[in-house]
Amino acid sequence: MTTPLNARRWINWGGNQQAIAADVLTPGTVDEVTAHVKDASGNGRRVKAVGSGHSFTSIAVATDQRMVLHRLNELVSVDGDLVTVQAGMQLAKLNAVLAEHGLAMPNLGDIDQQTVAGAISTGTHGTGGGHTTLASCVEGVTIVTGSGETLTVTKGDEIFPAVQLGLGALGILVEVTLRCVPAFTLLADERPMALADVLAGLDELIQGNDHVEFYWYPYTDRAQLKRNNCVPEHDRPLSPFRGWLDDEFLSNTLFQGVCRLGKAVPATVPAIQSIAARALTARTYTERSDRVFCTPRRVRFTEMEYEIPRAALPEVLDALPRIIDGLPFKVQFPVEVRFTAPDDVWLSHGYGRDSAYVAIHQYSGVTHEPYFRAMEAVCQPLGGRPHWGKLHYRSADDLRPAYPRFDDFVAVRDRLDPARVFANEYLDRVLGA
Repeated sequence: MTTPLNARRWINWGGNQQAIAADVLTPGTVDEVTAHVKDASGNGRRVKAVGSGHSFTSIAVATDQRMVLHRLNELVSVDGDLVTVQAGMQLAKLNAVLAEHGLAMPNLGDIDQQTVAGAISTGTHGTGGGHTTLASCVEGVTIVTGSGETLTVTKGDEIFPAVQLGLGALGILVEVTLRCVPAFTLLADERPMALADVLAGLDELIQGNDHVEFYWYPYTDRAQLKRNNCVPEHDRPLSPFRGWLDDEFLSNTLFQGVCRLGKAVPATVPAIQSIAARALTARTYTERSDRVFCTPRRVRFTEMEYEIPRAALPEVLDALPRIIDGLPFKVQFPVEVRFTAPDDVWLSHGYGRDSAYVAIHQYSGVTHEPYFRAMEAVCQPLGGRPHWGKLHYRSADDLRPAYPRFDDFVAVRDRLDPARVFANEYLDRVLGA
């Protein structure tokens, strides 16, 4: 039976990617996944597994068969600090399940709507000088390869550093085993500061805090500094009203209105940014770790994020005001800066080096490409690596020198998906056809 058009139509969260698939597959078991892939492989078709649509690139665009894994979202097992879940589970549910077992992820990004498979496959990361991407927490995966074979890969296996962060190019993840940590409480300290003061003490901030990041407000010299540190007790709860005021009303409802105004009357943006940056107030509170790491994001946007060697951060931050001031349009979103430690995952942005991440955003429906291309032109010569789930304009030819194990990854792709059952235009561009 033909799938109705409205079910075949897909659009991502940011609204900048869309596609109409020929068919939509919704398997509820691993056997059903393997059967679908075997059928596709035998008939020369393509299958693209899709998560919650929080990537801004076209990595999840499917024009043949789209596979949605929302039914594969259950806990499989808990063995000490090793937790195995089905790969279609959203991070929000994962965090709740872990809390029930006295566990937590050691680090998270700033939203929890991605699926586990999507988060690890695109290099989702948080911040902290002692932490890396979520993929580094993976201890094992079960993956359905391009032939329909079900393959379990664990730490120590030759191809493990490839499947940890596979871009959806090696197969369809159906189960993931994560190494977790005992549940912990964070003391969150968020305060406005002069950007110069943040930068002057940045090395000490990174070394002296478990997790640190900051936001710079364009057209101003102001920033918001966020520090999160593990503490033994949850003894400084945020009042429900303050939480609603900051995280819902100011960060979402009011900010949505401000973005609409800036879109309609761009000349108001610099003044609005200045007022917003100086209206920020400090807050300090304790809360369960995932509730500090992850906050609601309801204002839609497009995003580019570049990983750069940490030592290159001053050069990028020096260039950004010149880029923004020279644009023929205004930038309404702050610039986010985060930090991670080196890891050994082959296609991790942080492979082999201490990293700084610089994320730039633009309100949905507002021109972004000249801004993003100018940012990329600064970061690429510095050895920058674009986030796989955020907009960029790179291709296999210029990505290969940025990743020492790039060709090793492609060799694993040739082995697990020689017929390119899982390919799409994005993967052909960044990995080669």
